Amino acid sequence: MDDFIAARAQMALSLGFHIIFSCVGMVMPFLMAFAHWKYLKTKNEVYKGLTKAWSKGVAILFATGAVSGTMLSFELGLLWPGFMKHAGPIFGMPFSLEGTAFFIEAIAIGFFLYGWDKFNKWFHWFCGFLVGVSGLASGILVVAANSWMNSPTGFDYINGQYLNIDPIKAMLNDAWFPQALHMTVAAFCATGFAVAGVHAFMIIRKRNIEFHTKAFRIAVGFALIGAFGAPLSGDIAAKSVAERQPIKLAAMEAHFETEKGASFIIGGIPDEEKEEVKYAVKIPKVLSFLVSNDFNAEVKGLKDFPRDEWPPIAVVHYAFQIMIFFGMVMIGIGVIYLYSFFFRKEWLSKNWLLKTFLIATPFGYIALEAGWTVTEVGRQPWIIYGVMRTIDAVTPMPGIQYSFYFFTAIFISLSLILVFLLKRQIQMVPKLYDPTDSQFNDKNKKS
Repeated sequence: MDDFIAARAQMALSLGFHIIFSCVGMVMPFLMAFAHWKYLKTKNEVYKGLTKAWSKGVAILFATGAVSGTMLSFELGLLWPGFMKHAGPIFGMPFSLEGTAFFIEAIAIGFFLYGWDKFNKWFHWFCGFLVGVSGLASGILVVAANSWMNSPTGFDYINGQYLNIDPIKAMLNDAWFPQALHMTVAAFCATGFAVAGVHAFMIIRKRNIEFHTKAFRIAVGFALIGAFGAPLSGDIAAKSVAERQPIKLAAMEAHFETEKGASFIIGGIPDEEKEEVKYAVKIPKVLSFLVSNDFNAEVKGLKDFPRDEWPPIAVVHYAFQIMIFFGMVMIGIGVIYLYSFFFRKEWLSKNWLLKTFLIATPFGYIALEAGWTVTEVGRQPWIIYGVMRTIDAVTPMPGIQYSFYFFTAIFISLSLILVFLLKRQIQMVPKLYDPTDSQFNDKNKKS
């Protein structure tokens, strides 16, 4: 394997795994805090058991996320020393602040896990809520660093030198808010659907129905917030991309010709040689409207840019289509659930609705991974957009493919361990977390 390809593959693999851990860490504590709040308000012991079950899951995912995040930090220096040499002093602030948020999260989760019946009940609840706030802040700060790569600012680039550095301006770059908003919304959607799917499966299997039903409904609530918020945040992000990175937008839509009243493309197979899209469904003027709220606005095509600055068109286009497809499917499922909730209460307990959520368990993360593929691959061939090419930042050290194999083995091992631990958590619900189950009561009598 070529060292450059190995370095990119290793970074893609690491980000692909870590983004899942990060999103769960951003959202699961809020589900946990909400269940805890329900317990404090209703005194229903099922909510207390649910809070404890989810808190153990948060702790497991926090630990795996910490490992994968640390590995990513080392990889930046290992694989991209040219990038870190120049970019480190500029976008180091969000990384240092992210470290602070991480430590606050670690302290808060420790207080929460071991604070039952030791702290004031509302202070204890606040510790759990703080886990979510610090996890969310951590994710947003990392996105700030990534968004700087898409919208570099806060410095002057003169004769190959990075001068007049302003780290605050670099952190609060033009891409930060659109990316952070869309990432946060996507995290709520993906995690909500994943958690709802797991609990739907347990309800279908007739296991601890009351416990899993309460969990399912909380998770669905968070999932729908993300699903219905995604089009709004996506629109803001798309308009930002159109302004800052028009070539990325053109690649997303496989839009080759500059034109007014540009069509929005659904599906299709891009042909870079012939500079056309085959078998696509085109909706006239919609792309122009999405970009600038004007049906007749001009949208630049790929032909307006040097060929050596084109990103891989097919990869970006397909990833964008996958993201939209699964996003729309989740919105459709959300509409069905809300219709059931308000007009057809009897549907809420039907197996077909539960199976729908079970099938949709991975949809949010598929859309999330596709969206990050658009963001990262769409920036190529630049590691710092318009300033430094990725090829110029890679390490000259040989044998990177072996590092790729090693890190791949670590991430696969982490994933297997994570699945095993979470499966054990679910299996222990009757004994440890559901007070309505006879096994729980038998265990308490023995103890």
